[in-house]
Amino acid sequence: MRLGIVLPRAGDGGQPLAPRTLADAARRIEAAGFHSAWVFDSIGRGFLLPDPLVALSVAATATSAIELGTGVLQVPLRRPVELAHRALTTHLVSDGRLLLGVGAGSTAADFAAVGVDFASRFRQLGESLDVMKKLWAGGRVGAAELGPPWPVAAGGPPILVGSWAGSRWIERAAREFDGWVASGARSSWRLIREGIARFRDLGGTRAVLTNVAVRLDAAAPSSDAPDAPFDLVCPAAVASDRLQYVKSLGFDDVVLVASRYDDAHLAELRGLA
Repeated sequence: MRLGIVLPRAGDGGQPLAPRTLADAARRIEAAGFHSAWVFDSIGRGFLLPDPLVALSVAATATSAIELGTGVLQVPLRRPVELAHRALTTHLVSDGRLLLGVGAGSTAADFAAVGVDFASRFRQLGESLDVMKKLWAGGRVGAAELGPPWPVAAGGPPILVGSWAGSRWIERAAREFDGWVASGARSSWRLIREGIARFRDLGGTRAVLTNVAVRLDAAAPSSDAPDAPFDLVCPAAVASDRLQYVKSLGFDDVVLVASRYDDAHLAELRGLA
């Protein structure tokens, strides 16, 4: 099982991001032996996250081997041709290392902020992905054509669909796309177990459990009740057992939300697996 880390959303001590924060963190994540670095996506909620594709492009220039993923990017908030162009550029500068985790979005405030209809987000997601895949393949959609894609980025990045365990989109993730992204923060122990079983039964390949909070200084383990959120807020030995459990369920990747990015802490987290 591969371990990933979410790139920082703030600087040391909760300070604002500094110019080198993302690049330095990406470099440390790769040096610590993690397999991937990830970003989240929100717009206009009153707190600021780096633009996902810009942040991953920065991380790409500071690393050479780790995969770079969005977990997940809310596709309906963007125009599909522009998004296809930006994603292809990030795939290029990362030398083909981009994993494009996508979703319809679940926070109405993001849609209100950019003036996009929230109720039609699932339809918009499907239509946009169709447009993007056609453009990445060198095709034309209406008046839009990106031209022959750069060879290293031809065909575009793998697409992993973020969805709830019971959603019809988990079937599409398994049968039409390159994988499934589940959220530890938004899914219970029971839901991740049910979701991965359904995904595998449908023939799905790569399964990523992202947004997993980790805090190894907890005096006692957080709840492992069936309807409690899945996390690693627990002593290190318990965290290792929980990761082994996730691996036994069939997940290929787990993406941790770290509180610090110093070398010692990253080494501690990498040692969990």
